[in-house]
Amino acid sequence: MTDVLVADCNLNSVCERLEHCCVETSVTEPETKRQSNTGAKLWGRVRNKLLRQKLDPQTVQSKNWHMDVIEMNGIKVEFSMKFTSRDLSLKRTPSKKQSGVFGVKIGVVTKRERSKVPYIVRQCIEEVEKRGIEEVGIYRISGVATDIQALKAVFDTNTKDILVMLSEMDINAIAGTLKLYFRELPEPLLTDRLYLAFMEGIALSDPAAKENCMMHLLRSLPEPNLITFLSLLEHLKRVAEKEPINKMSLHNLGTVFGPTLLRPSEVEQKAHINLASDIWSHDVMAQVQVLLYYLQHPPISIAELKRNTLYYSTDV
Repeated sequence: MTDVLVADCNLNSVCERLEHCCVETSVTEPETKRQSNTGAKLWGRVRNKLLRQKLDPQTVQSKNWHMDVIEMNGIKVEFSMKFTSRDLSLKRTPSKKQSGVFGVKIGVVTKRERSKVPYIVRQCIEEVEKRGIEEVGIYRISGVATDIQALKAVFDTNTKDILVMLSEMDINAIAGTLKLYFRELPEPLLTDRLYLAFMEGIALSDPAAKENCMMHLLRSLPEPNLITFLSLLEHLKRVAEKEPINKMSLHNLGTVFGPTLLRPSEVEQKAHINLASDIWSHDVMAQVQVLLYYLQHPPISIAELKRNTLYYSTDV
């Protein structure tokens, strides 16, 4: 009998665990003369059951655990699941945590590490460029949730196993870990304070005014945020250069990272609750357009931004 607990996690990773358990069980008990494909068939039944429950409004709305049992040829799978709403699962809460890197302000991490860009960002980017830059759907295809959580734990504890795990881990899990890091920052990389200014800047119709505004906003970022953003920007451009192979265009990458790097604060999210969904969708599209603007922009140097600080601050 295999017990599997399912709670607000990646459905594919759950099914992979179930498939492994089912196949392992069927292989280790040959004396029962079960069919060789029992594990695969049982996994298929469990997967279908999970998908049906995921789409069942009554199951989704219930706050209680739902228990079920599926049995085939003497192999029994028992599992329990309940669902958490997307709003709750993606909600950002202020963190007082100062150790580790996930959920810690980027300025705190870089100061502790005495670096300009957090170690986790540098290492994940390096590994993706080393062996994942030609991977089809890189950053779009989700990694296995358990692998991502394992990498998160290793980075948080700063063990000596980081480089070994990075070299052996599936590249989509590494890409997923990088996205998770930015998603769990106490405030987005482009900051809460500048959110509305970015929304207004990207909506400007005059190209010169938009250029001045968008560059001034970059210069207004805290230095760790700015340097990390520019590092990520150049990395994503290099990924997009391989679009004929990896199928990830600048627009695709902007769609993946835009709402993560630039998102409204908790106060602004509450203000949007009663607004129409199309207005909320417009905000998401604007977040994508902001990142796309910088991705399509010629290389941006910190030295140039600093030289033109006075120009931007007087003309915007």
